[in-house]
Amino acid sequence: MALSQSLQQKLLQKLSPQQIQLMKLLQVPTANLEQRIKEEIEENPALELSEEGHEDSMENDFDENFSAEEEYEPDGSEEEYDNIDISEYVSEGDDEVADYKTRDDHYPEFDDKKVTPIRAESSFFDVLYDQLRTLDVEENQFKIAEQIVGSLDDDGYLRRELTSIVDDLAFRQNIITSEAEVEGLIRQIQQFDPPGVAARDLRECLLLQLERKRNEGIGVEMAIKVLDKYFDEFTKKHYEKIQRALNLTDNELKEVISQIIKLNPKPGGNVGGINKAESYIIPDFFVINNGGKLELSLNSKNAPDLRVSEGYREMLKDYDKGSKKDKRQKEAVLFIKQKIDSAKWFIDMIKQRQQTLLNTMGAILNYQQNFFLTGDETELRPMILKDIAERTGLDISTVSRVANSKFVQTEFGTYRLKFFFSESLSTESGEEVSTREVKKILSDFIDAEDKRKPLADETLTDMLNEKGYNIARRTVAKYREQLNIPVARLRKQL
Repeated sequence: MALSQSLQQKLLQKLSPQQIQLMKLLQVPTANLEQRIKEEIEENPALELSEEGHEDSMENDFDENFSAEEEYEPDGSEEEYDNIDISEYVSEGDDEVADYKTRDDHYPEFDDKKVTPIRAESSFFDVLYDQLRTLDVEENQFKIAEQIVGSLDDDGYLRRELTSIVDDLAFRQNIITSEAEVEGLIRQIQQFDPPGVAARDLRECLLLQLERKRNEGIGVEMAIKVLDKYFDEFTKKHYEKIQRALNLTDNELKEVISQIIKLNPKPGGNVGGINKAESYIIPDFFVINNGGKLELSLNSKNAPDLRVSEGYREMLKDYDKGSKKDKRQKEAVLFIKQKIDSAKWFIDMIKQRQQTLLNTMGAILNYQQNFFLTGDETELRPMILKDIAERTGLDISTVSRVANSKFVQTEFGTYRLKFFFSESLSTESGEEVSTREVKKILSDFIDAEDKRKPLADETLTDMLNEKGYNIARRTVAKYREQLNIPVARLRKQL
């Protein structure tokens, strides 16, 4: 086959670097935006924080022997060096920097000087290492104990096999030990606080905690016996079988259950650091009900005002006033222009990000206005990403990025934006309601049930059908699982 050349024209859709940067910024929650801005400032010296009384002279940072070729590589053509236009960078109206502020002063009630408090604590492993120092063991045994503590998971369990720990000590630290010696040190570490640490499974974890309470009464002794011999039956709530096997009265069985449910199944979860279930949420939006009128504002605490460095502008002015312009100076000017353009682009992306966030949240606010006024989940309307995309003129993928990992604070609590999106379900009258409303009613049914005789999925389905919701049993089971509610048998209480 002969080789040939041909010219072709193609139309391609391609995102610009600015659009790509905007898409990435949209995904960043407010809590992480400050760190993202700091990273950009570190990478681009032409970008800086705009602070009152801040006079940043770049003259000390600019080395006269600076070679722009280290970071910027021009193509070397004479036209590139001779046709440098810097008029827009050295204009007399330097006040134009104000146009690049990332926020306005429309909401003075949010004091930017306030700092969100952050809890400083020792980690779970720091707490254990402090207790390790109290062990009266030889140096090699101390290193083995350190290896054991380092092998613990974040919840405090030791899930590694003894053989793996022995092999790691031999190959990585040249410490020869045995499984029996490791097991002995594990027993000592299991006496550390919090109780239950270094357990291999849930049963051992609960038993370790009960052993600490053995002298607190006969109820603890019975609880130990139940977990030791009838752990599977207890987890499946086959209480009748346990009661018959141990000849327990109803009161004794209640005492056993009371002792066990007070134990901590994850001893490492609440020690040191910040528990994920209790982690702080920094809202991205605030919704205030001002006399029946909803007011929306964007949290700007983590988006400081940015500006282009005055030092870089001064360097361009000096170049513009100078008469001698050699190749090295022109290379430096091209580098400075590139950094200033990059800084302006980033500031503009921050502004676009905030505008996009406000437009999207404003559309959600209007769509779900009844909920924001009442806080009643049954007032939520069916809403999908396409509904908000049509109202804002944005792409569905853009709305999805905004809704991802963003939170809004209301007078009824703080909600994830994804909370407001739900599918629709038809009632007997043909009206479309949100699946969120059905889940709320389902949850209310289960909360009000007799815990001694919890409602089965079939019964819940009939109750929902009586209220006019056309729903199948398998759908009820799916919604129940999404609400993290167990089956009726596991909800049973004595």
